[in-house]
Amino acid sequence: MTNHPPPDPFWTFEHTAWERSARSYHNFWTRLTSQTIEPLLSAIQRGDTTRLLDVATGSGNVAQAGIRKGMRVVGVDFSTAMLTQARKQYQEIDFCEGDAEVLPFSDNNFDAVVINFGLLHFGNPEQALKEAYRVLRSGGRIGFTVWATPDAAIGFQIMLQAIETHGDPAIQLPEGPPFFRFSDPAESERTLQAIGFTNLSITAVQQIWRLPSPNDLFVAFYEGTARTGGLLRAQSRVALDNIRTAVIKAASAYEKDGSVKISMPAILTSAQKP
Repeated sequence: MTNHPPPDPFWTFEHTAWERSARSYHNFWTRLTSQTIEPLLSAIQRGDTTRLLDVATGSGNVAQAGIRKGMRVVGVDFSTAMLTQARKQYQEIDFCEGDAEVLPFSDNNFDAVVINFGLLHFGNPEQALKEAYRVLRSGGRIGFTVWATPDAAIGFQIMLQAIETHGDPAIQLPEGPPFFRFSDPAESERTLQAIGFTNLSITAVQQIWRLPSPNDLFVAFYEGTARTGGLLRAQSRVALDNIRTAVIKAASAYEKDGSVKISMPAILTSAQKP
C-alpha cells in the first residue's frame, strides 16, 4: 500500500464539497450517471472477472450492478457522506473509506477496477491510475468514464456559458487538473500507456438527462456538484440570479411534454494490465 501524502487545497475543497453535496448528487445525478454502468462493466468484465474494485463509489450503484453480475465487489470513497448513502441503499456490499490516490489494498488484489465519473475529481489522476494498476492482477482491466466536452454535453455547455457571461471572473477556486482532460482520447491513451496499460478501448456512451424543469438543471449543478457548484456558490447574489436566469432560459429550449431532456454523453475508456 502507498503512504498517504498530506491533503492539498484541491483535495480539501473536493472533500468538503462532497460531504455537503452527497444527497443532492444522489437525487439529481445518479439517474444520469447510472446510464454508463452497463457499458462500463461490459468493458472490464471477462469470463474470469470475479473481484471488482469500484473507486469513487459514491452512492454505490456501480458496485451493486457488479454484485448482480456475480462479482465480489468492494466500493471505496473518500466521502463519509457518500458512503452513508451507499450503505443505506446496499447493506450487503463491502464499502470502505479511502483515497483513490492511496488505495488501502495490497498489490495484485483485483480482477478489475472501475471509476465512474470520479477521475475528473482527483487532484492527481495519474497517481489514481497508477494505484489502480498496482492493485490489479496481471490481465486485469481498468474502466473509467468522464463527461464528453461541452460541445456535446449540453448541460455543461449551458451552465458554463452562463457562468462565463454572468459570473465574476475574479473568483478563484483551489486549482485542480483540467476538468475535461480525459475527454480527449489522445490524452487518455498517452497517460494509460505511460503507466503500462495496454489494449486500450475508448468509446462514447450516449446519455439523456431527464429533469422535471429547466430550473432543476441549475439546482443540480448548484447543490449536487463540487467544482461547478463551488464556483456557483462563490458568486454574488446578483451574479448568481443572472446565471440562474440564463440557465433556465437556455434549458427551456429542451423542454417538451413536461420535462427537460438534455444530451449528456460520456467517454468510456478501458485498458488492461499486462
